[in-house]
Formats: sequence, structure tokens, C-alpha cells
Amino acid sequence: MDYVSALVPPVVMAAFFIGLVVTIVKSQGGPNKAKEDAAVDAAISRAESVQQTPRTEGA
Repeated sequence: MDYVSALVPPVVMAAFFIGLVVTIVKSQGGPNKAKEDAAVDAAISRAESVQQTPRTEGA
């Protein structure tokens, strides 16, 4: 019976992981894809447009 209690946690974790991957794959694309892509593009362009000021030594 010890082998059952040793195998249950990995099997349960594997089942949840497979469910997570299936959910992620199913949620890709669809009607909101353009909106999600636009949001990511806007975030990337904001991050690229920010100019970092150089640090001076001792500050």
C-alpha cells in the first residue's frame, strides 16, 4: 500500500499540469487575439521608449 501513497502526489500533479497546458493552448488565438497582441505591443513600445538616465558614481 505504500506504493500507492508514493504515486498519488506525482500523478495528481501531472494531471493538473496537463490540464494547465491544455487550458493555455485552448486560450491561444480566438476573438481576443488582436486585442491581446495590441496590449503586448503597446507595453513593449512603452518599455523601449523609456530612456534611462546614466548613474553618476557615488550617487
